[in-house]
Amino acid sequence: MEDFRFVNKTDIRFGKNHIDTELHDAVAQFGQNVLLAYGGGSIKRSGLYERVMKALSGLNVVELSGIEPNPKIDSVREGQRLVKEHNVDVVLAVGGGSVIDASKVIASAKFYEGDPWDLVLDADKRYAIDQLPLVDILTLSATGTEMNWASVISNPETNQKIGTFGPNTPAVSFLDPQLTYSVSKWQTAAGSIDIFSHLTEQYFDQANDTDIQDGQIEGLYRAVIKWAPIALATPDNYEARANLMWASTMALNGLVGSGKQNAWTVHPIEHELSAFYDITHGVGLGILTPRWMKFVLSDKTVAKFARFGRNVWSIQDDDDQVVAEKAIQATYDWVKSLEVPTNLPGVEITNDEHFQEMAESAVTFGLDNGYVPMTPADVVALYNASMTSDDFEK
Repeated sequence: MEDFRFVNKTDIRFGKNHIDTELHDAVAQFGQNVLLAYGGGSIKRSGLYERVMKALSGLNVVELSGIEPNPKIDSVREGQRLVKEHNVDVVLAVGGGSVIDASKVIASAKFYEGDPWDLVLDADKRYAIDQLPLVDILTLSATGTEMNWASVISNPETNQKIGTFGPNTPAVSFLDPQLTYSVSKWQTAAGSIDIFSHLTEQYFDQANDTDIQDGQIEGLYRAVIKWAPIALATPDNYEARANLMWASTMALNGLVGSGKQNAWTVHPIEHELSAFYDITHGVGLGILTPRWMKFVLSDKTVAKFARFGRNVWSIQDDDDQVVAEKAIQATYDWVKSLEVPTNLPGVEITNDEHFQEMAESAVTFGLDNGYVPMTPADVVALYNASMTSDDFEK
């Protein structure tokens, strides 16, 4: 286990009975001027917008709407304008990962005089300036952004999708599983795969003797595998939604990754797909992950994959290689069972036009320090392998 420091100050309000009675004070403790950030019209159709506005009665609220999936830098730029113009004291983000990610960078951008894209390209700049407090109401279980430092922002003009980190996690996060009842099957599946992938990026790591972290990850894996199909079949199943929501938070709040060693691999590779083709992030991860597992399986890694198979998928066999291969197949089968595409043509990527360019960009985000290092040629091969599901459909 590597040395680490773990501090996370986010105040989690989990469950059914917090928003209406606690939101006002959770926001007002930071000031009277509020930026309310949200996405499309779903919070208005669901009635959540009215609940929020009622709770914010007496505060000065300016709104930023229309934040898109794979949040775009233009939304951050508009948010920067609003927080400066209205001297905003606190940002309230209502939505999923995209809304909260954009809001974090907006919270930094109030104190930056240049283009906020600079804060994405060079996260060190965010640590040199202040950051507005952020309160959020989560409406989608996926990214874990409600309790971490990270944001991922896209720039369509440059075909870039880049992660950036700030000095603070959200101050207060409201997690009501009931708010995810209306999430579509597509987004429920994609979010569940995103959680699974966050766990995978941290589980497959070269740090030695991380039994505490690995045991926690295995439990989270099993929960997501169990509850995702139930949430798809019965969208208003509270326990399914609650388990997915808490798994999302726990998978990426820094706890299970503490003491680990390696950089992430599949996420940077998928970010290129999202940057060039604007596909749903979780679906892209579901396509890439089983192929990546096949790529990294070797005599050196088979023991970890066998542990994964036995402790996550309950595969029983004395032969580690057999267990490992069955575990990879089980991962693919689970993704497929969520009724999302399992190859790139399924998300309308039908040729290799950008594969080399994407691969060369992906490796600059630490793939040389991944669980198994990857070169641009390796990434191109992974994209090509993802063009068909033949290897898994037996």
